[in-house]
Amino acid sequence: MESYLTRAAAFLNGNARLIDRRRFDLVTGRDGGAGALAALAAYRNPDGGFGWGLEPDLRSPESQPAGALHAFEVLAEAGGGEFGVPLCDWLDSVTLGDGGLPFALPVTEPAGSSWVWTEAGTTASSAQITCAVAAAAHLVARHDPAVRDHPWLARASAYCRERIAALTALGHALEYRFMLLFLDAADGTWPGADGEARRLVGFLPASGTVPVEGGIEGESMRPLDFAPHPGPVRDLLPPALVEADLARLAAAQGEDGGWSVDFAAGSPAAALAWRGYATVAAVKTLASSLLRPA
Repeated sequence: MESYLTRAAAFLNGNARLIDRRRFDLVTGRDGGAGALAALAAYRNPDGGFGWGLEPDLRSPESQPAGALHAFEVLAEAGGGEFGVPLCDWLDSVTLGDGGLPFALPVTEPAGSSWVWTEAGTTASSAQITCAVAAAAHLVARHDPAVRDHPWLARASAYCRERIAALTALGHALEYRFMLLFLDAADGTWPGADGEARRLVGFLPASGTVPVEGGIEGESMRPLDFAPHPGPVRDLLPPALVEADLARLAAAQGEDGGWSVDFAAGSPAAALAWRGYATVAAVKTLASSLLRPA
């Protein structure tokens, strides 16, 4: 029987964007990172930000906070890179006065983009996107001191900490998820992070599954969405819950070798792109957890 990696590679080769094919090569040790960074460069704008559909549901060319999130993901996988500091500079230029990022900037070319982005608020800070982008940046900062010490990351992190401290109940599943990812990635960068992570994990139901309000039927955040890799947040989850979710994820590999998502995409192209992205994410999670599906 073919291994899960062989089947995943076949799916990606036949269906995925170049960026996700090169990310797969990077996270499985088949490439040192140069290929993924070269593919990432195609989504970069002269202002230092990223657009052009790097976020699959946001296909407009201008730089966007969501594009920054995905760019930082690649930079973290590659162990840093020359794009990190210019990206922080761009983020600093669009960060609002309270230190937060707007969920999106005005979309200049809406064709093929999800309403989530085209109808998003552009003038108020979003805890969801700020925590998501800052969490990914903190993973890059582990490799790149210039990103670690950049003023933007300090501003954004202060905003995230304030919003996390104000949370007194579970709230929206996606915002909650990215708050936990921020706490996991920023662990050890300020006193009290461990206590905040423990407090927020305490909001989880016993099942570890939280439905996404406003999502399609069955769309939910699960334990591995909150803690995709071993780390401080996963250490707070019941081991049996994590093991069960790892088994669920392993079993979710499709007959074609790829994984699917449980949310609605904004276009057919985005739906296929999300499958490539989800397949890389699943491989990363299973590999980091030392689980090898048949």
